[in-house]
Amino acid sequence: MSGTSEGSTPAGDLIQPKVTQSDVMTPPGAESAGSGAAAPAFPPAPLAASAPRPAPDRTPRPTPAPVPGVTPMAEPAPVPAGFTGSAEPARWDPFRSAFDAAPLAMAVVDREGLVVSANDTFGALLGAGPEELAGQAAADLVGLASDARTWHAYRAVLRGRQARLRCARHLKHPDGRSLWVQVTIAPLPPGPGDTSRNTPGNPSEPPAVLLSVADVTVRRELQARLRHLRMHDPVTHLPNRTLFFERLSAALESEPYERGGTGRIGLCHLDLDGFKAVNDTLGHRVGDRLLAAVARRLTACADAAGYGRTSAPLVARLGGDEFALLVEDSTGTEQLADLAESVLTALQAPFEISGRRLSVSASIGVVERQAAGTSATALVQAADTTLYWAKADGRARWTLFDPERNAHRMTRQALVSTLRAAVERGEFTLEYQPLVAMEDGRLRGVEALVRWRHPRFGVLTPNRFITLAEEDGSIVPLGRWILATACRQARRWQLDHPDEPPIFVSVNVAVRQVWDSDLVADVAEVLAETGLAPRLLQLELTESAVMGSAGRPLEALRALSDMGVRIAIDDFGTGYSNLAYLSRLPVSALKLDGSFVRGFQHGQAHEDGAEVPSPADEVIVEAMIQLAHRLGLTVTAECVETSDQASRLRRIGCDTGQGWLYSRPVSPDRISELLGGHACGRR
Repeated sequence: MSGTSEGSTPAGDLIQPKVTQSDVMTPPGAESAGSGAAAPAFPPAPLAASAPRPAPDRTPRPTPAPVPGVTPMAEPAPVPAGFTGSAEPARWDPFRSAFDAAPLAMAVVDREGLVVSANDTFGALLGAGPEELAGQAAADLVGLASDARTWHAYRAVLRGRQARLRCARHLKHPDGRSLWVQVTIAPLPPGPGDTSRNTPGNPSEPPAVLLSVADVTVRRELQARLRHLRMHDPVTHLPNRTLFFERLSAALESEPYERGGTGRIGLCHLDLDGFKAVNDTLGHRVGDRLLAAVARRLTACADAAGYGRTSAPLVARLGGDEFALLVEDSTGTEQLADLAESVLTALQAPFEISGRRLSVSASIGVVERQAAGTSATALVQAADTTLYWAKADGRARWTLFDPERNAHRMTRQALVSTLRAAVERGEFTLEYQPLVAMEDGRLRGVEALVRWRHPRFGVLTPNRFITLAEEDGSIVPLGRWILATACRQARRWQLDHPDEPPIFVSVNVAVRQVWDSDLVADVAEVLAETGLAPRLLQLELTESAVMGSAGRPLEALRALSDMGVRIAIDDFGTGYSNLAYLSRLPVSALKLDGSFVRGFQHGQAHEDGAEVPSPADEVIVEAMIQLAHRLGLTVTAECVETSDQASRLRRIGCDTGQGWLYSRPVSPDRISELLGGHACGRR
C-alpha cells in the first residue's frame, strides 16, 4: 500500500476525543471477529443497568461415566458473542461490539505503532483480513511515514506528547483503485485501575491509540471539480485570472534551486485589436466562439514554445479579450520575443466562425526579468503598461518593457495627480520673453510663459505639463491664474514707467478654456480688476485650434475682439493654414513658427564647404508676411537667434521678433530694466 501526504492536522484539530457509552449504537449480542485478540486493548467496562443477564441453561444433561481417581467438575456455561469470559459471570462489552460493527475503518495500535486489532471495515479498505493486519506497522499501512512532519506528529501521539493527529493520504488499493482517505489518530484512555501500560518515566503515555480511516475520495473528486470550475474560464476553458495569479505568485515565491530553474520569469500580456466591433456587430455568441478559437491557437503556440523544455507556458484568459502567457524559468527577452512573434503570426490567418471569415490582430506587452524582488502586481502592471504602448504605437505588434519609458510615464502620472493642488498651493510662476520691434529694436510687448516650481522635479517648462492640464481640465483654473497674474504685472509696468509707451502682454489660451469656462467673462473681470486696457492684452491660440473654431469658440473670439483684445494665431504655418477661413476670423496678429526662421540658416553647400541660406525659405516667409499685411495683420517671428536671421526678417518686412537673440524668458524685474534701457536687442 503506497501513500502520499497532504500534511498533518492543524493545531486546532489536535483535541482529545471523548467517547461515551451513549455513542455506541450496536445492540447487545452482535458477533465480532477476533474479539479475543483485541480484549487487552478494551478493558472490561461495567455492565449497563439495562442489559439483562443471560438466563441459565436448564436443559437436562446426561451424566458422564465416572473416571476412577478423578473428581468430576461442573461444565462451564458457553460465553455468547460480545461477552467477556472470566472467573466472574460473563459480561457483554458494548464497545467491542461497536468497534467490530462500525462502518468507519478503525484499528487499535499499541505504543510501538503495531496494529493490535482491526475491524472488518479497516481490512476491507486495505484489501486484507483483520487477522492479517495484526502485528503490522500502522504507519506503513496508511502512509504516515511518507513525510517527516507527519511521521514526527504520529510518534508524538504515540508517546502522549500530542493530543491528536489528522491528515489526508492518497492510497493505492490492491485492486488498482486510488483512494483519498482522512486518517485520524487519537489516544485511548486506560480502563479503571489499568496502569499496566504506563511507563514509570511517563505515566501519561497512552496504553494504545485508535486509528480511524475515512474514505473521502468522492468528496475530494467533487472538490477538484468545483475548483476546476472556479479556476477556469467557461468560454475558452483556459485558466482564469484567479488561477493565473495563483500560479504567478507560486512561481515568484519558490526558490530557483528548488526547481532547478533560471530564476527568471516572463509574461506576454495581449489584447485583441478590433474584438469589440465583432461583439457589437455580430453578437456575443459569435464573439465567444471567436475567443475560443483564439484560445486554441494560443495554446498551440504555448505547446510549441514548450517543446523540449521542462514545461510549456501557461495560457490564461484574464477577462474580456485579454489573454496572458506566463513563462516560468525564462531564458531571456529573446525567448519572450519569439513567443510574442509566434502569437502574432498565428493570429494572422482568418477565423471561420459561424460561416463567416473573421480577422483579428493582437497588441502584446512583453516583460522579462529576474523573479527575485518582483511581485505579481508589479509584473502584471508592467505588462499592462507595455501593452498600452503597443496599442499606442500602432497595434498588431509586440512591445518590450522599457524602464526609462516607464519612468517617464510614472513621472507623467505624478504630475497629473498633483496639478490641481499645485494651482491652489501657488507653485506656478510666470516669466516673460520680450517681443521686439524689428525696425528700432524697442520693446513692444512680452509673452507670459508659465513655470511650475515642482517640489520634487524642480522647475518645469510648459511642454512638460500644459498638455496634461488640458487633458484633466486643470487648464481652466491654471489659465485663469495666468491671465490675472500677467494682466496685473502689465499694469504694474505701465504705472512704474509712465514716460514709456505701454507694452502689451501676450497670454496663451487653450481651446478647452473656451469650451469649459466663460472666457469672455473671465477676461472682462480681470481687465476691470487690474485696470489694464483691452488693447494691451493679446490672447494666443494655436493655428489648429483657431482654424477649426466654430460655434461657441468662434463667438467667444469675436466677442473678445469687439472688446478690444488682440487675437493672435500661434505657430502659424504648421497647421491647417486655411487662408480662406483666416480672412473671416477676428485675428489681429500672426506668429510664424520657429521652424521657418531656423530654415534661414540651412541651405545648399557652397564650393568651399560653407553653407549658404536657401532662398526658398525666405520666399515662403516673405509671402506669408505680405499676405498677413494685406489682411491687416501684424507678424511676429519666433525663435530668432542670430543677427543674420534678424536682418533678413527686417528686410522682408517682419514687424516684431522673439527669441534668444533678444532675451531668454526672464523675471518681471528684468523686463523693468529693459523698459528703462529702451533698446532690447541688436539691429
